[in-house]
Amino acid sequence: MAKYAAPDTHDITETAGTSRPAGQRFSVRRMARLLQVSKSGYYEWAKRCTATVLTGRQQRRADLTAKIVEVHAESAGTYGSPRITGELRDQGERVSAKTVAKIMASIGLEGISPRTFKMRTTVQDPTASFPPDLVSRRFDQGRPDAVWTTDVTYLTCGEGDMFLCAVRDGHTRRVLGYSITDHIGADMVTAAIDAAVAARGGRVEGTVLHSDRGGEFTAGLTARACARHGLRRSMGATGICWDNSASESLWSSFKHEHYYRHAYATRAELVASVDNWMDWYNNHRRHSSIGGISPVRYEQSLTVAARAA
Repeated sequence: MAKYAAPDTHDITETAGTSRPAGQRFSVRRMARLLQVSKSGYYEWAKRCTATVLTGRQQRRADLTAKIVEVHAESAGTYGSPRITGELRDQGERVSAKTVAKIMASIGLEGISPRTFKMRTTVQDPTASFPPDLVSRRFDQGRPDAVWTTDVTYLTCGEGDMFLCAVRDGHTRRVLGYSITDHIGADMVTAAIDAAVAARGGRVEGTVLHSDRGGEFTAGLTARACARHGLRRSMGATGICWDNSASESLWSSFKHEHYYRHAYATRAELVASVDNWMDWYNNHRRHSSIGGISPVRYEQSLTVAARAA
């Protein structure tokens, strides 16, 4: 039978007539002995616990870090510090792009950097006649529907090649219409044009449609579609990429931020992916050239301003 041991009165901190919580009844020395640990080990543990209490500045940085990680994830890892800063400010945070950049660097986050790859999709028809360049690289002329830009880019999936044509407003950056098919031709261009015209309610007479000199843009079918809607055709010089740089910028964003980061087994999967990205691009993606907001939101702000004027 275990021998009864009288309590060590030197180790008991509770005295007659005193009531303390159960966790405070014994001294550190007695608890250390009962738990078979050293007093020095206990004090070292307590010191570490105290050190983990964050200061106000540290807590603020931790909160910002969590929000930065969340915004970066919501952008599918594409946003850098300027766009993340804009998103945080919309959420009510008062933060600078410099602070966001420092936090991102400290945790290894970064936006998407462009790669260098381009499939040749511009095949010129030597017998075609070309309309003049009405833009002279001034794609943004200060108002919606002054200039639209269009181009075709190459895509691929497990079932074969695909081609995407889009029409974008040079001022608001909104993709107004697009089409995706398994071949390059004037029919895909006219489908994108018809969709863009419909997005504007059919009121586009006088708008300039600027493209490169690819055969799909010089074709009679495309010319007739432009005439039917009152669009003025414009083309840049042959082999000068800057003459259609607005469309090249769209493809760069699409491919580096989305397309190159996925693999597509079927054409249907690729089409659905394009649809989803175009919706995100128009409604959510922030553009520095229009005040760090999305194209749709920017157009809405223009409408509000026009009504107030």
